[in-house]
Amino acid sequence: MRKEKLIKKYLFIFLYPISMIYRLLIFIRNLLFTNNLLNKKSLPCKVVSVGNISIGGSGKTPMVEYLSKHFQEKGKNVGIISRGYKRNSKETLIVTDGNIKPDSWEKFGDEPYLLAHNLNNVPIVVSKSKYEAGMLLINNFNTEIIIIDDGFQHRSLHRDLDIVLINSKDKYENHKLLPIGQLREPFDNINRSDLVILTKSNLYQNNTYLINKIEKMKLSYIFSEIIIDDNMITISGEKVKTSLINGENIYIMSALGDSKGFEETINKTGAIIKGHKRFSDHYNYNTKDIQKIEKNAIKSNAKFLITTEKDMVKIKNYNGKIPLCSLKIYFIVEQKDELESYLNKINNNN
Repeated sequence: MRKEKLIKKYLFIFLYPISMIYRLLIFIRNLLFTNNLLNKKSLPCKVVSVGNISIGGSGKTPMVEYLSKHFQEKGKNVGIISRGYKRNSKETLIVTDGNIKPDSWEKFGDEPYLLAHNLNNVPIVVSKSKYEAGMLLINNFNTEIIIIDDGFQHRSLHRDLDIVLINSKDKYENHKLLPIGQLREPFDNINRSDLVILTKSNLYQNNTYLINKIEKMKLSYIFSEIIIDDNMITISGEKVKTSLINGENIYIMSALGDSKGFEETINKTGAIIKGHKRFSDHYNYNTKDIQKIEKNAIKSNAKFLITTEKDMVKIKNYNGKIPLCSLKIYFIVEQKDELESYLNKINNNN
């Protein structure tokens, strides 16, 4: 324990100056954008940004899916732009035209691939250039509303609605700038947003630290919850009832920004977690990883091996003795009317 404290102490001493340099660079960059000294482009359609202030685990993908379905229900042509984090390509690519689904994730990234399979009639483009991707969507698919996945820090493109997601588990100790903390920019910068959503509020309740900070800034905020679907998906793509794991020993695996949140979600199914193998966010599994995980699951007397939808897309050729299933979750908003009031401004403004 003493050795760990010493390591953390010296690591902090080493990383703190880097964090301060990073803070200065972020400050200068934002100052240039605020004073219109850096160029900002606009697209000839409505743009909604879904972003966060910290690294990973805030639930951007379920939110993007939620918004896409909402605007579709209002009769709008929707498109999605993503960076395609950890994809093995660099060029601008159409992930899906909304109908033809990609057969592998590597070229596009795991999250765009997942969105492509969960949504219908929603074209998705991955690109470093949000403007180039947006024009591609408009010219090819007559897109009326574009949703940017992870767009809060991408200030070079104008947006009509800026939504920032904050994980309800965030504490003071997490809110330090990279690399000593998890913040991508100072927390107070969320005052650029139009709406803050505290996600996973049913997993982490009564976070007075976050609520007090947001209320002091006089920002609009609402809560969202993670809901578990009635069905899980097997490695072969078949649906099985989530209730099957109620009361059963299970072993879980995840490569997420919020692995603790996955555990808390699993706990709501009534399953008994016998072990959890964690990997870094967006980790690309190999055969040896899966074989080792299954071996540990068997040793723990687990009846099921459970992972997330995002992780399942990266697991290939599993034919183990223990059933492997992914848990599907979706996003609901507690103050739906308040969110609707923001979205209606996009729906009704042609």
